[in-house]
Amino acid sequence: MKSIHGKDIKIFACNSNKKLAEDIAAAMGLPLGRCTVGAFADGEVSISIEESVRGSDVFVVQSTCGPVNNNLMELLIMIDALKRASAGRITAVVPYYGYARQDRKAKARDPISAKLVADLISVAGADRVLSMDLHVAQIQGFFNIPVDHLMGTPILAPYFVEKFKNLPREEIAVVSPDLGSVTRARKFAERLDCPLAIIDKRRPRANVSEVMNIIGDVHGKTVVLVDDMVDTAGTLCHGAEALIKLGGAREVYACATHGVLSGPAIQRLTDSVITETVFLDTIPAKEGSDAARIKMLSVAPVFAEAISRIYEDKPVSPLFT
Repeated sequence: MKSIHGKDIKIFACNSNKKLAEDIAAAMGLPLGRCTVGAFADGEVSISIEESVRGSDVFVVQSTCGPVNNNLMELLIMIDALKRASAGRITAVVPYYGYARQDRKAKARDPISAKLVADLISVAGADRVLSMDLHVAQIQGFFNIPVDHLMGTPILAPYFVEKFKNLPREEIAVVSPDLGSVTRARKFAERLDCPLAIIDKRRPRANVSEVMNIIGDVHGKTVVLVDDMVDTAGTLCHGAEALIKLGGAREVYACATHGVLSGPAIQRLTDSVITETVFLDTIPAKEGSDAARIKMLSVAPVFAEAISRIYEDKPVSPLFT
């Protein structure tokens, strides 16, 4: 596959989300690039590129999900190997960008790890980054290279439009689980053509949340909680419970782009009042997350289209609509 600039395109995968990489390549009618990503006896990452990449437009697919540090090192060393093999252009395709929540100094002497990771990817030799639903949009500004930032809403919203096609719009509401997610939830509500509500809460400490108030009317409605990621699922489950008990919601669904699902998350979702939780496969499905109440949607078609557009020097912005 060659474009007007004469370079061929190659897609390589590290170990964090190989199935997604295979699905992206298949959607583009390409094989995955031949490489071996393993480890030496002492745990150091070992990368071997097994085909020529000289002058090629190369895309490396790797989510920096758990084990975060190992997956991050795989990405960095893969980029370095490709750069030293004279790849023409290297794009880091990072469906889930780890360390994104450490984007500012929340208290004195905190690191800004999201900026550090951005620097590492740039210094390793990446020419651009393709990611989806960064925790905060300003992380794009942490990079000194171009960043194409895809959104999960164009995949998630149509799923719920179809699911609720027989429900009157006035019986549906989209809910933001906190004030920080209002912009994302508003865009989601616009796609469903329904009202927006907000859960106002305070967070005493990390991964612990306390619901304070529900802003907006959810009484008797089917509601969709919309977030960018679900980690331990405490916030989501507490919010759903409040929507039922305090707000009088009839039924609660939830969706998020990234299913981090740490610790007790899957059990919490299974035991919660949430009818169904929908994630995208930016992070591989965890064991037990294939339950009837947890659904995964594929991002491969969107990433395949984005990669094709980047390769052909076409705008990526049409994918946002």
